[in-house]
Amino acid sequence: MALKLANKVAVITGGSTGIGLAIAKRFVNEGATVYITGRRQAELDLAVSAIGGTAQSVRVDSADSSQLQALFERIRAEHGKLNVLVANAGGGSLAPLGEITEEHFDDTFGRNVKGTLFTVQAALPLLGEGASVILTGSTAASSGTPAFSVYAASKAAVRAFARNWILDVKGRGIRINTLSPGPIKTPGLVELVGNDPAQQQGFLDHLASQIPMGRVGDPDEIAKAAVFLASDDASFVNGIELFVDGGLAQI
Repeated sequence: MALKLANKVAVITGGSTGIGLAIAKRFVNEGATVYITGRRQAELDLAVSAIGGTAQSVRVDSADSSQLQALFERIRAEHGKLNVLVANAGGGSLAPLGEITEEHFDDTFGRNVKGTLFTVQAALPLLGEGASVILTGSTAASSGTPAFSVYAASKAAVRAFARNWILDVKGRGIRINTLSPGPIKTPGLVELVGNDPAQQQGFLDHLASQIPMGRVGDPDEIAKAAVFLASDDASFVNGIELFVDGGLAQI
């Protein structure tokens, strides 16, 4: 059976944990040469060991344009091209209206919106015919969640990027899509409610009760969808938001 990402070079930002790590594992198994980025070298080293194969890491803060430029200059020097970019780095925290600070806003939009914008823009010269850009969205952008408005707004901005950027790159053969997970069991999700295991499990159980499939998702379920969007199987899929959420966004 042919590998879906053979001979493709891929960059996954925020690839050291959670969804990004799962995507990197799938991409390597499908034949891609994979670079993951993150802000903490120790976590990157562990991730590369877990991924194996062709995986390499580059320490990058996606909110720092100079670090992004250095990353893609390295890709240019080593490969001369980039076939797949997964702009996955980001995150958020809880803060209800009335308690939102400028620091909270700037951190969330810096990581999710500014980081995504300048990651894609820095990579653009390396992207050619058949390239796939995958932006990480969220079901939070499509529904209401208490104390999560800043994160939700940042992911709505990411969705808007895809709709507009496909017009900016019209005629270049570059596809840009948004992959929007629902609640997925990752460190970033459970840590929203602290470090107590019982509290984390209660949070997951509550989320599962809201989902038509009756459970939260696994990172590998997002990774399998990312393989589809990255591969030539999705050659005419452009500008969409693909929900991988057990039906949450549809109710």
